[in-house]
This record gives sequence, structure tokens and C-alpha cells, in this order.
Amino acid sequence: MPKLFSYGTLQLESVQLSTFGRRLNGEKDHLIGYTLGEIEITDPNVLQKSGKRFHPMLIKTNNPSDTVDGVIFDITDDELAEADRYEVDAYKRIQAYFASGAMAWIYADANQQ
Repeated sequence: MPKLFSYGTLQLESVQLSTFGRRLNGEKDHLIGYTLGEIEITDPNVLQKSGKRFHPMLIKTNNPSDTVDGVIFDITDDELAEADRYEVDAYKRIQAYFASGAMAWIYADANQQ
């Protein structure tokens, strides 16, 4: 079963319900070597679901003192595909390791990867 890290709007119940049709279960964790930036969202579908014009963006620093807090959710393969459709092209999905030792998919700055 895939795991997906959320540090932003995918933690919102309304976004989970409209994207996946259910509330997700997950555990808090910390992503190491990243900080948060911000991007402006113009996709009307994403704007409608999130209600937010600006979304956070993971920026890779490779600095072990930089961390981003969030939640690692257990999702299905179909839900991972739905998450891909929700995220705009500025994000790229990659796998990363976390402070807990877990590995999960993240959506980070596509220009950095």
C-alpha cells in the first residue's frame, strides 16, 4: 500500500473528501533536508477544492537541520493517481525517507528534482 506525505492542503478534510471520497488515516512525521516555499495556484479545480490561492512547496536543501512537519497517509494506488491529478505541474512526485525511517511519496518543487 502506498504512503503519501502531506505538508499542506491534502491534510484538509474537505480536500481529502473531494479528492479521495474519504478521510485519510495517517501518522505525523518529519521530512529532513527540506524547507517550505510557496506557489500561486491558478488551476480552477485545485482552487475550488482547497479554497487557497497559495499552496506550500517543498524546497530541497540537503541540510539535515531543515525539516518539514506533516502527516504520512496510507492510501491506495487509485488514490495516489487521484493525488497526482490534484497536484499541479509545478510539483513532482518522488520518494523520500523520514525521521521515523518510513519511506513515502512527496510532492516537491519540479524545478529542483
